[in-house]
Amino acid sequence: MAAAPAAAGAGAVRGRRSAATVAAWGGWGGRPRPGNILLQLRQGQLTGRGLVRAVQFTETFLTERDKQSKWSGIPQLLLKLYATSHLHSDFIECQNILKEISPLLSMEAMAFVTEDRKLTQETTYPNTYIFDLFGGVDLLVEILMRPTISIRGQKLKISDEMSKDCLSILYNTCVCTEGVTKRLAEKNDFVIFLFTLMTSKKTFLQTATLIEDILGVKKEMIRLDEVPNLSSLVSNFDQQQLANFCRILAVTISEMDTGNDDKHTLLAKNAQHKKSLSLGPSAAEINQAALLSIPGFVERLCKLATRKVSESTGTASFLQELEEWYTWLDNALVLDALMRVANEESEHNQASTVFPPPGASEENGLPHTSARTQLPQSMKIMHEIMYKLEVLYVLCVLLMGRQRNQVHRMIAEFKLIPGLNNLFDKLIWRKHSASALVLHGHNQNCDCSPDITLKIQFLRLLQSFSDHHENKYLLLNNQELNELSAISLKANIPEVEAVLNTDRSLVCDGKRGLLTRLLQVMKKEPAESSFRFWQARAVESFLRGTTSYADQMFLLKRGLLEHILYCIVDSECKSRDVLQSYFDLLGELMKFNVDAFKRFNKYINTDAKFQVFLKQINSSLVDSNMLVRCVTLSLDRFENQVDMKVAEVLSECRLLAYISQVPTQMSFLFRLINIIHVQTLTQENVSCLNTSLVILMLARRKERLPLYLRLLQRMEHSKKYPGFLLNNFHNLLRFWQQHYLHKDKDSTCLENSSCISFSYWKETVSILLNPDRQSPSALVSYIEEPYMDIDRDFTEE
Repeated sequence: MAAAPAAAGAGAVRGRRSAATVAAWGGWGGRPRPGNILLQLRQGQLTGRGLVRAVQFTETFLTERDKQSKWSGIPQLLLKLYATSHLHSDFIECQNILKEISPLLSMEAMAFVTEDRKLTQETTYPNTYIFDLFGGVDLLVEILMRPTISIRGQKLKISDEMSKDCLSILYNTCVCTEGVTKRLAEKNDFVIFLFTLMTSKKTFLQTATLIEDILGVKKEMIRLDEVPNLSSLVSNFDQQQLANFCRILAVTISEMDTGNDDKHTLLAKNAQHKKSLSLGPSAAEINQAALLSIPGFVERLCKLATRKVSESTGTASFLQELEEWYTWLDNALVLDALMRVANEESEHNQASTVFPPPGASEENGLPHTSARTQLPQSMKIMHEIMYKLEVLYVLCVLLMGRQRNQVHRMIAEFKLIPGLNNLFDKLIWRKHSASALVLHGHNQNCDCSPDITLKIQFLRLLQSFSDHHENKYLLLNNQELNELSAISLKANIPEVEAVLNTDRSLVCDGKRGLLTRLLQVMKKEPAESSFRFWQARAVESFLRGTTSYADQMFLLKRGLLEHILYCIVDSECKSRDVLQSYFDLLGELMKFNVDAFKRFNKYINTDAKFQVFLKQINSSLVDSNMLVRCVTLSLDRFENQVDMKVAEVLSECRLLAYISQVPTQMSFLFRLINIIHVQTLTQENVSCLNTSLVILMLARRKERLPLYLRLLQRMEHSKKYPGFLLNNFHNLLRFWQQHYLHKDKDSTCLENSSCISFSYWKETVSILLNPDRQSPSALVSYIEEPYMDIDRDFTEE
């Protein structure tokens, strides 16, 4: 007998589903075809048609099939869950079913995360996969969102305990089954709804962990201003919750990275910048503004960042939190490390710390008295480290955002810097014990180690805080600020205005300021340490901007120049990143400073040492060009000064003598232009273009610009490739005009760092790009007609 034709509309959908169900049974009244069900469920999941849920099968069929396929009874449980979770249900039976499902998935997820894959390898269809395939994920989303539905004006409610079970099952499924997290991320209303579940302390950690995973794969960044009552939500968090919430904020306030290297080019960034101007603020910028509008938000972050270990959450509540975290697998690795160290220390001290089994609690919700033993100090420290690195990251991002000045004022007012200074020795740069805390599967030198991550995040914060901002002097204490004043007085130069304006009540206290402490650990850092790069960047940011003789002398007196030269020359550092950061720092430290060049010559006191130094410079000009620029600028200034001390340095310093030679300058100029092209310019290598311009600007001052261009032309011909360099340089300068004439910050940086007015930069570029072939200072005058290629379009749509 033929089936009746399907009706239109909803009936058509029902008709298709019926046909699909029949097909699964192998035809009307037939037996099920082995292996066919899961394939059709998967297709239904992808298309939204056909078989999509357990409710489309009979319990008899599912039970029969389960005997063959070993589905652990999950489809039948889902069938019951669907039947007991309707709108008018009291959800008691529903919660009992969830508690049956939960252990089936959590054990599998734990094995998955701890890399014990035996369970998942032996099972053809793991429990989490079956749970998702039979519609479990979608059903739990519907159950969780029941409170958004109103019946007769009253909103439905479900218990916190039931919400916790749903969240736990969802997270375990996300961990083990590919694609589930992405599907949840596409449900924007669900993602927004999850934030409302963080109002309850009982469901906070589970919700926060699930949100973090979902946002990590979400294609479009969520907007925090769409979260209902965001200000009230965040303001009601306790400090512990706020620290965990920072894990979510880290995803919502950072600009999304496309993952495509081409997007890091300046061409692409400029195109993106133009596009964003028409679109308005990005989601990340909107989210930053939303957070900064919350009363007391930054102040609370500063308190969290500077809280001492002894002030952190008490033993009992921390143990309760760890007990809850045990089921949250992205934190299970941290817990693994904590427990291991706790056991080691307990055995060492012949004292045991008793951890209650899951669910063991008193009426007030805290662990039993047996758990209220002394928590090992290392566990307390790890607890605080995990919090602080999240908080420091959020503060760092806010410091680099559009509201930078506002954040700077608040951070200064709430004494973040002196607070971090007080934590430096005991927490941030504490000495490692023999059994340093590391995450499961990592070693203590791995960048994933919480100790190392905290140090790097701390250094990044210092870099952002100091960079081109007068608040950088808060890194010093009162005695060190007085030292800066004394240096200026002795040199008979005016004191730096920012030093005079520094609020002494907000600076570091104690015997040493934060900058001095950083210098001390920097000089003790092992040669292979990954911290060297970040340390150098943090110290260099203190020197950036308008050159300050007093700042330089403050650091020179503490042996910084000798340390840098030791690392470059004597240790023969091989890391390109570390070398670049050291060359940049050395350039800022020596620029225009006669005393620094004297110290350099005293340390590099043999030809052999000098040749090693030159070898390091010439090995990669992308890394060393900032030093070349600073030395070239310093030479030009010294040559125009009438001073015995300066004359002595000019006659004795190997480095100045080397840079003063025209062949040396031409060699640098040729290579700097040759290693960059418009299509490959990035924020990292654009400095090569600006260094080449500095060399030519100084030549122009001495009316030698035509000579330098003529020499470049000869060098082209010697390479048997006439025009290739000057055409490239012409294109680079055209891009330079597009890039810098519309960006105030970049142009200010160029002016401050070189002490050459930006108008002179612009004039020099215009002269070089002059189309008149009769001009002796125009690039086109030195490119022969057959080799001319200066009109290439390099714009990127």
